[in-house]
Amino acid sequence: MNDDSTFDDDDEIVTLKAFFDERTMSVHLVEKNPPRAKRGEPGNWELVTLSDRILTYEELDILAEAILTSAEHDNDSFIEIEEEGAAVVQLRNLRIAIARRPFADKMEISAIRPIVKLNLDDYQLSTKLMNRLESRAEGILVSGSPGSGKSTFAAALAEFYSSKGNVVKTLEQPRDLQVEESIVQYSPLDGSMEKAADILLLVRPDYVIYDELRKNSDFRAYADLRSAGVGMVGVVHAGSAIDSLQRLLLGGRVELGQVPSTVDTVVHIEDGKVAKVSAMSLKVKLPTGMGGSQRDLARPVVEVREFERGVLEYEMFTFGGEKVVLPVRGESVPATGRGRKPSGRGVPGENVPISISYNKKKVTIYSGRKYAKQRIEIFAGDLYLFTSVVGRNGESSIRIKTRQGSMLVDVMEEGATVTAKIAQ
Repeated sequence: MNDDSTFDDDDEIVTLKAFFDERTMSVHLVEKNPPRAKRGEPGNWELVTLSDRILTYEELDILAEAILTSAEHDNDSFIEIEEEGAAVVQLRNLRIAIARRPFADKMEISAIRPIVKLNLDDYQLSTKLMNRLESRAEGILVSGSPGSGKSTFAAALAEFYSSKGNVVKTLEQPRDLQVEESIVQYSPLDGSMEKAADILLLVRPDYVIYDELRKNSDFRAYADLRSAGVGMVGVVHAGSAIDSLQRLLLGGRVELGQVPSTVDTVVHIEDGKVAKVSAMSLKVKLPTGMGGSQRDLARPVVEVREFERGVLEYEMFTFGGEKVVLPVRGESVPATGRGRKPSGRGVPGENVPISISYNKKKVTIYSGRKYAKQRIEIFAGDLYLFTSVVGRNGESSIRIKTRQGSMLVDVMEEGATVTAKIAQ
């Protein structure tokens, strides 16, 4: 990179692009620091220093003003937020956050560029899941940690629904989903997503992609649109699928009994891939663990099942005036449609001898080639942790920064006995 051309006044878009190459996800320019960038892809990136040059307030201030001016005069760009000390700008395909004093103690410009655009076929989803997304799922949450690829998957869903002859809109702040021209992207009306949702109802969309659900008003707007019969896809920051459902319940955002009609499917994304899919249903039953004969304790229970195998994993119900989310080691429901044939190399419930090692990047579970391609359930004592697939070489590798990886390392460091069984 030529430092002399970094802050060329001729074209601020080119100026920012001087920091990008084809693998750059985002650029971070901070006063009194050298320029840095994240390079790689969701789930596999590194933060690199671009040069030894120390950035000054003056040059960042000039760049920020140039960005704002450009956005005001470019029909394909816009200023999403502009407050004292902060601004968010969509400059063509760059989402730019600008922070100044007094909001931040240093001048900072962060420019984020989507480097991955996928369609739903790229995710290699099962036929069972594709059928659900197309014909049954109408209240979807796409969950994941920051940078996991949630919005990329949501954009792929938007274009999938549009390709099926549906009217698709988005609600975003900022508007940075990369979608085709036929999909109109909306932002808050007079600062309110709820007002924007009211307008959307008049447009009569078939599906709305809501990126992202953060505040109470976001969850309420999502629930209102869904109750009006609009198919909804909401993007939410969460470390796991069940965490996203707990955020839905937080502060009475959605009543417990309305959860399955508001959200019927949760797709959890990790490292740019679909890591888990959960399905919700409402039943009146005795919650697991309350005893088989106490019929007076029967109540509405939201069942949360792992979608592909139908295994009951959580129950959500009210007990003593409190909402309870209870982990359950339950039974699977009969599969429908075409599924994968069992390999015949292992019996469900059979103990699998394993050994585990880990380093700074990954956790490796060794089980041997005998169990290659088998799904194994990992336990810490009697506590179920997660399900993994054994590779052809007889081992399963998990990135240590994922929820499963960090969970496994935590229980090992606490001295728990880790075991495995062939998945039910």
